[in-house]
Amino acid sequence: MRATTTIMDINGSTGSGSGTIVRYAIALCSLVGTRLHLTNIRAARPKPGLQHQHLKVVEACSRMSTARVAGVSLGSPELTYEPGGEIRGGYYEWDIGTAGSTSMLAMTILLLACFADKETTCRISGGLFQDFAPSAHHMQHVLFPTLRKMGICADLKIVRPGYVPRGAGIIEITAKPLETALKPLILPEQGQVKCIRGIALSSHLRERKVSERMAQECQKVLRARGYKVEIEGVWDETSLQEGASLAVWAETDSGCLIGSDRAGKRGRSSEEIGRYVAESLLEDIASGATVDRYSADQLLIYAALADGVSEYLVPRITDHVSTSLWLIEQFGAEVERLGHQIKVRGIGLTPTQFA
Repeated sequence: MRATTTIMDINGSTGSGSGTIVRYAIALCSLVGTRLHLTNIRAARPKPGLQHQHLKVVEACSRMSTARVAGVSLGSPELTYEPGGEIRGGYYEWDIGTAGSTSMLAMTILLLACFADKETTCRISGGLFQDFAPSAHHMQHVLFPTLRKMGICADLKIVRPGYVPRGAGIIEITAKPLETALKPLILPEQGQVKCIRGIALSSHLRERKVSERMAQECQKVLRARGYKVEIEGVWDETSLQEGASLAVWAETDSGCLIGSDRAGKRGRSSEEIGRYVAESLLEDIASGATVDRYSADQLLIYAALADGVSEYLVPRITDHVSTSLWLIEQFGAEVERLGHQIKVRGIGLTPTQFA
């Protein structure tokens, strides 16, 4: 049983002031057994306080860690969270109830599932493809394969696509508990790009050839730079509304995965999406980074828990990266930043601490 006598005060408006602070702080406190007092939640956002997707994060983590919570309601600017003494795996279902990001909730749950008492399967309903949130395809083909290098055994299945504004998409994640501490992620050099693959998804838009048009434009830009590209077209009829998403990822000979994606949106042409995705990928490759702009901060919380020093190169230091670095330092991780290079000495959390 882990002690919960320590109280950590976190100002949710620090740095980017985004919901990332909510998710990471709740997850880390669940794992290290620290009580949390979180204030000024998303204070500078157009809709400050806890939103639906953040409420589900608190609900999910509290249920998995048998935590006690207070101040958790829509729009709440602060909360207190006291985790229990174990992380419980098993089968869970959560419905965000809006087009809020299922992948953000999935990433939080995955952290706890790694230290659960048994295998965890979660079915999550909400949005899968939208701006300012991780794409389900990026998680499938970039983030999860990268996390496998750290010892995480997890899979993500897209059951039904979901888009803004209706949501109602469904994903399922399955994760096995770790047997030892997370291994550090060491990606010091980008290497040469071996291949680029991708998925062009559209729902109820086959007659307008949206999948083909996104893929063709993206391939044209990337092939003009000498890259071999294979993009699979997917035409969905199960979503509750029209929608689209394009995701591509490059694999290098040093084992790096660098991805780029873009969701469809009213007024955003298929060709515009294709160009944006290709140009964003080219920018991250040209920077010499060993992870992409999305994974750069998503990987930090795992590095913070690992046993050893993780090292990778980011395309640029964003507000999200800076904020996440600050946050994991509050939990004992040691951070070193030199230019685009990030090093994190993790706290070496082991599954035996939950026995």
